[in-house]
Amino acid sequence: MNDNEIQHIPLIGEMLPTMQVQTTHGPKTIPGDYAGKWLVLFSHPADFTPVCTTEFVSFQKNYDKFREMNTELLGLSVDQVFSHIKWTEWIKEHFDTEIEFPIIADTGLVSGKLGFIHPGKNHDTNTVRAVFVIDPEGKVRAILYYPQELGRNMDEILRMVKGLQTSEEHKVALPANWPNNELFGADVIIPPAKDVATIKERLAAAKAGEFACEDWWLCHKPLNK
Repeated sequence: MNDNEIQHIPLIGEMLPTMQVQTTHGPKTIPGDYAGKWLVLFSHPADFTPVCTTEFVSFQKNYDKFREMNTELLGLSVDQVFSHIKWTEWIKEHFDTEIEFPIIADTGLVSGKLGFIHPGKNHDTNTVRAVFVIDPEGKVRAILYYPQELGRNMDEILRMVKGLQTSEEHKVALPANWPNNELFGADVIIPPAKDVATIKERLAAAKAGEFACEDWWLCHKPLNK
């Protein structure tokens, strides 16, 4: 780890620590090998387990959707690379699904640095179902943790990546359940005004029909407007 990198579990807005990892696709450097791409780095408790198997099939079946958003997938568990390979072979044989993304073979070092092992759960050496969304510069943009008994929702992870990319590109915020918000539908939220002059500009723009404001601090508009 470089001297200028963090020495604790990375938080949202911090850079992912640089690490050399062994994967089913050979050695990789993260996040450097994914520079210019978004990355979903996710851990699973163990190979050859029921819920994890369903998740890997689901990640693979949605892989094209992630790639359409310039996003790669990278799995991880505290298993040897031989176990990963045999497990993915089993998945292909039984579910006709070939896992195309790499899986990190971790000794616990990577999981420890990233906070993927939680001592209070049932098995101290197994990782929780963690998800890190990392941007093209290597910065952590979102973190999700799921318990062992609950499989992940791929639609939400896809929505999260799409939402972060949309926010980044258009400098907007996104309402609950976007793009199907109960109040504003697919509209995006304009960041609140922070000074009186901007408040007046917002209200004038709303009157002109440029966007809608429920009040000066709650303005929204269609994404393409």
